[in-house]
Amino acid sequence: MATKIRLKRIGRRNRPFYRMVVMDSRKRRDGAAIEELGWYNPIDTVDSFSLKEDKILNWLKEGAQTTEAAHKLLRRAGIAHRWHLIKQGLEDSEIEKEMKKWELNREKVLKDRDQRLQKKVEKQEKEEAAKKEHMDDENDESSKTDVDNENEEVKTAVLENNEEQEKNDELEEE
Repeated sequence: MATKIRLKRIGRRNRPFYRMVVMDSRKRRDGAAIEELGWYNPIDTVDSFSLKEDKILNWLKEGAQTTEAAHKLLRRAGIAHRWHLIKQGLEDSEIEKEMKKWELNREKVLKDRDQRLQKKVEKQEKEEAAKKEHMDDENDESSKTDVDNENEEVKTAVLENNEEQEKNDELEEE
């Protein structure tokens, strides 16, 4: 039987949640699974997955293939690297040393990614502040001209009104 390690969707609409399962490759996505190997929540960024490493490695040893999505999750958890080392024929002590190196490297990669993200956010905030400042300056200039225009209109209206009153006064005197 051709078995696959893949994700089975169980979440409601617009709220995806997946179980990592082993199932016959001919079954449909949400069909009956042979065994559950963990879960994956793409919405939660802090605690997004939990996998049973020993069961996954056992199924991989038995010949189960992973789908692309499942393989990405295994890579993120470090299980794919451990499987690669096992396939190379390394001893357990060597595998543990390599996995510690992988964990340290993973921490460094995540820290660098966070720093790049923070720099990007700071840069965007500076750009937005500069744009806002520029817009405020333009608004101040345009508001000054609008106020000036209104003042001129008021002055001309007052002058016209005064002229009309003078004409009316002259006509009344006659």
